[in-house]
Amino acid sequence: STGAHKNPEDIVEHFDSEEVLQKKALQLISYIQKAKHFIIFTGAGISTSAGIPDFRGPEGAWTLAAQKKKRTAPTTSTLRAIPTSTHMALVELQNKGIMKFLISQNTDGLHRKSGILPQNISELHGNMHREYCPKCGKEYLRDFRTRNAVSAHDHRTSRKCDDSSCGGELFDSIINFGDNLPQETLQKAYSHSHKADLCLVLGSSLTVSPACTLPEIVSQNGGKLVICNLQKTPLDPVANLKIHARCDDLINRVMAGLGITIPPFLLTRRVIIGKSKTGLFVRGVDIDGTPYVFLKKVEVSQNDGPSVNLLNEPFETPVNDGVSDFSVKLHFMGHYNEPTTVIKHVQTGKGWKQYVLQFDPMTGIWEYFLEIDEDVEKST
Repeated sequence: STGAHKNPEDIVEHFDSEEVLQKKALQLISYIQKAKHFIIFTGAGISTSAGIPDFRGPEGAWTLAAQKKKRTAPTTSTLRAIPTSTHMALVELQNKGIMKFLISQNTDGLHRKSGILPQNISELHGNMHREYCPKCGKEYLRDFRTRNAVSAHDHRTSRKCDDSSCGGELFDSIINFGDNLPQETLQKAYSHSHKADLCLVLGSSLTVSPACTLPEIVSQNGGKLVICNLQKTPLDPVANLKIHARCDDLINRVMAGLGITIPPFLLTRRVIIGKSKTGLFVRGVDIDGTPYVFLKKVEVSQNDGPSVNLLNEPFETPVNDGVSDFSVKLHFMGHYNEPTTVIKHVQTGKGWKQYVLQFDPMTGIWEYFLEIDEDVEKST
């Protein structure tokens, strides 16, 4: 279904008492401990505590539009939003091998930003920070909203593929009503839904097709279906457990019961620095090598010499040959007020090095370490 709930009853949020919630959390813990293929399905309700409004809740975007009301509560841009304790709990469940796959209807990009690996998630409705080239299939991540088209079904972003043999027009990855879901993404979600013996739905009204059919598959195959949503959903009658609670309230109890600490959010960036035919290059990448634009400026200094300001991608500057010490100062987009930081880079050969940088929004401090060293002289 599209748009707001038609029935006022469906907008009403229900809350389980503390006692009932604790009992249901223990039941869910028991399901998780017995599950062999546990998947999680998330909707907009997982991000409301990060300040991102949902669609069909009492303060939801479509609810307010249908009631011709304006939003009064403060909201947070998806670019500045800090992933919630639920987002971070799912990362830890992934890292411990407990959660096998994540299916999300959300386009806010917080799952990927929090540390969910690209191979472990199907973002069914796209990611507002991801664009792709339909011609060659190459993907790009951006630290800004990629969508700038006005027409719902026009997905061109006005940028071009940077592959010299392609140069195709880039499209945003957002799925609007009437758009087809990407086949590979949907197929992975179907495959894991058929394998799953436990599916936990977090913060979804389960009214948007075909996404809402996925948790139903788990139930039809004899798996357990648990739904945590404040409003009622069409799948409540077939759920083994329906929990009326905010996602964070449930997940904090579940993680405590499993004896697993929820990690704090660290903004993680990867930067490759190395030699090209024309000089030294600096570029951002995601964990799987996808190009990631999150730098607005780079300053490069060789062997304590004068700094060269690089203001546009690709960040590249001619340098002298031979072993060199470089000071590479990175200027970020700054959505989390992240300050500049300097990488001390030693270039010995004609290769490259990949660094991982982590920023703690609570302390305002960057730390970095060398992750991959491909800067070695190859013997001929």
